[in-house]
Amino acid sequence: MSLQQEIKTILTAALQLDEVDSWDENTAILGAIPEFDSMAIVTVLTMVEENYGIIIEDDEVNAEVFETLASLMAFISEKVS
Repeated sequence: MSLQQEIKTILTAALQLDEVDSWDENTAILGAIPEFDSMAIVTVLTMVEENYGIIIEDDEVNAEVFETLASLMAFISEKVS
């Protein structure tokens, strides 16, 4: 499974939205998806940490990370490698 599909799976579970499968890398997330609120951010970060066995520090997270699907994938890819 590709990183993009793994992230979409996490987002689908966290947001309970079936439409995530149709998102592309340019899909805006933060501010564009009403369901993506502060609790969703915490849920996504927790699921990413558990799925990839990483720790995400509070000071590493900002609005740019969640701007688009591509920015979220880039952040996670950097953390994993």
